[in-house]
Amino acid sequence: MLRRLALFAAALTALLAAGTPAQARVPAPPLPANAPDAALTPAQLMSEVVTKTNQQRRANGCGTLSVDLELTIASIRQSLYMAKTGQFTHVWKDGTTFAARAHAAGYEQPSGENIAWGYRTSEEVLEAWMNSPDHRDNILNCSAHSIGTGVAYGNNGLPYYTQVFGYE
Repeated sequence: MLRRLALFAAALTALLAAGTPAQARVPAPPLPANAPDAALTPAQLMSEVVTKTNQQRRANGCGTLSVDLELTIASIRQSLYMAKTGQFTHVWKDGTTFAARAHAAGYEQPSGENIAWGYRTSEEVLEAWMNSPDHRDNILNCSAHSIGTGVAYGNNGLPYYTQVFGYE
């Protein structure tokens, strides 16, 4: 399953990059050599975030989330936006919200969004989200059935993470 998620995420990343104007593309520099996950690609981090999110859900009595193409597209776009602009925000300058981004990607019933930046590993970002009541609530919303994740690296070499959850 991890391999399937990684291939899925890699294909989506390539698809989105191909459809993004050159001036809007965000370079994905590798993490510094001393970083624990220096060899991980965004697709690998995305896969790990899904796996660790589902582990948290199972440990807390919720069902496993299915990876959704549209939510993944919305998540990647959000991570690319934050990495490109350096703005850590749920709402874009033009007023676009996570729900609008999910709808634009073709997903009708989004339930929440988690964002983070700067964490070097999937373990670190999941720990931070689980220690934040609002983020934890999104992860442990047992009514949610789907997830999309996105990771993009900013020019500063730091990863920007996004999770979008949905009811479908």
